[in-house]
Amino acid sequence: MRVALFATCVNDALYPSTAVATVKLLERLGVSVDFPAAQTCCGQPQYNTGYRRETEPLVHRMARAFEGYDHVVTPSGSCVAMVRDNYPRIGRKAHAEGRGSTLAAASDSLVPRTYELTEFLVDVLGVTEVGAYFPHEVTYHPSCHGLRVLGLGERPRRLLRAVKGLKLLELPGAEECCGFGGTFAVKNPAVSAAMGADKIRNSLSTGAGVLCGADNSCLMHLGGMLRRQGAPQRPLHIAEILASTEEEPFV
Repeated sequence: MRVALFATCVNDALYPSTAVATVKLLERLGVSVDFPAAQTCCGQPQYNTGYRRETEPLVHRMARAFEGYDHVVTPSGSCVAMVRDNYPRIGRKAHAEGRGSTLAAASDSLVPRTYELTEFLVDVLGVTEVGAYFPHEVTYHPSCHGLRVLGLGERPRRLLRAVKGLKLLELPGAEECCGFGGTFAVKNPAVSAAMGADKIRNSLSTGAGVLCGADNSCLMHLGGMLRRQGAPQRPLHIAEILASTEEEPFV
């Protein structure tokens, strides 16, 4: 099995520890992981802002960067949703405009091989108990892309419940959006902040010391609000929890 890590822009620039944790976790489970250096942005910011044509070169680049791998795994539901949900749209639109089928072919080659981390663990590797140890109270926020586009469902929670020492506390209003939404937070800052405040209030009400998620973009948004409030709760990506062990605990 040849597996490639798609680190994503946010993780590469701001949260490299999440990418490191993903590799550490997968290698502990016997998976050999490569990091294709040619990878860049998946094009989500451009596409969401209406620049479809400007996104097209990135579709080609992604397909070339991850060519030949059995699976492409990323700790980001929003980027997987971009590939699986929007790349086919981009390919079909280009074909309908009479610009050939190369974009559609690039999409078709990548879409079925691209997985969000938790679905790769549960659906491909067939595991929920990954040998993790994290003796803390945790509440889990399901991001919109993972919840609504990818249909991750209970996969992340199943993985968290199997972590030794972890107590999972249910988040009230878990399925409500946190307000980040990528460029939505920039275009509609007041609405975004209000939605984030609701999510933070619900998260703090659980008494958990850790707010866990599977998308660092959402955790960045919520973490900034927690810091400004001086709240003791810390945001943490699920990959870092699952990578933590008794021998090498996440501090």
